[in-house]
Amino acid sequence: MTAIHPLAPLLHPMTRAQADAPIGIFDSGIGGLSVGLEIAQHLPNEQIVYYADTAHVPYGPRDDQEIRELTAQAIEWLYRQGCKIAVVACNTASAFSLDYLRAHYGEDFPIVGLVPALKPAVLQSKTKTVAVLATPATFRGQLIKDVIQRFALPAEVKVIPLTSLELVPFVESGAQMSAACLSTLSELLQPVVDAGADHLVLGCTHYPFLKTAIQSIFGQKLTLIDSGTAVARQTSRILTKNELLFEQSRADQVQIHCYVSGQNAEHLQPIVGRLMPEQIRWKISNLPR
Repeated sequence: MTAIHPLAPLLHPMTRAQADAPIGIFDSGIGGLSVGLEIAQHLPNEQIVYYADTAHVPYGPRDDQEIRELTAQAIEWLYRQGCKIAVVACNTASAFSLDYLRAHYGEDFPIVGLVPALKPAVLQSKTKTVAVLATPATFRGQLIKDVIQRFALPAEVKVIPLTSLELVPFVESGAQMSAACLSTLSELLQPVVDAGADHLVLGCTHYPFLKTAIQSIFGQKLTLIDSGTAVARQTSRILTKNELLFEQSRADQVQIHCYVSGQNAEHLQPIVGRLMPEQIRWKISNLPR
């Protein structure tokens, strides 16, 4: 699969998808399943094709152009699978790719992106101090800067940026409750608790899978906020607007089919299984070559 330049003309356009087509979701790894599960709960009749670029996870340390190219490859693959909409369930990828991708595919293939859920944290904070935990690349992007400028500064809310390159691998390996992960979280978050932060924005889709670990350390000292519900609602709004909602029951079919690029589906099967609620019908496969 070769990278596309998102501003180049779209070659060989697909036929416009119908309502029975799947929703496409992309993340650098399995963390975006936190968004996928929100969408599955919000839209239980929809099928989801989930692309996890496990061959290149994590995206956070990568340079801007490489992030754009990897994201473009993934969205192009979802487009060629006949998906009716694509959700970039990766804050890092969203920070650098949304404008380019939307210009490339146009209105017939809507693309939903993520921005850290700073707005609700700002509106709800009583201490006027909130922390945002995200990748270095997300903080380099313009999306988070725009949200800080638009919401935090006028409200005189202090935003504490936090980055870590260690947390995504803990989730990818199923080690969220390991001693090493708990120690990393404690060292990272204790200073912001001491600084008076009362809300923590989980600005990476892997991080909602760390909620139990964070709460085991800090209890209710930090209110944890992520973008999953807002993205599910936005996906629903766009599908409704485009008359693409599928409203018939598909109780006998797989609801989420995960494809991984790293050829490690067998290894990830038990890890993904621990993340999935019992009521979700799912399977995991290696990305076809």
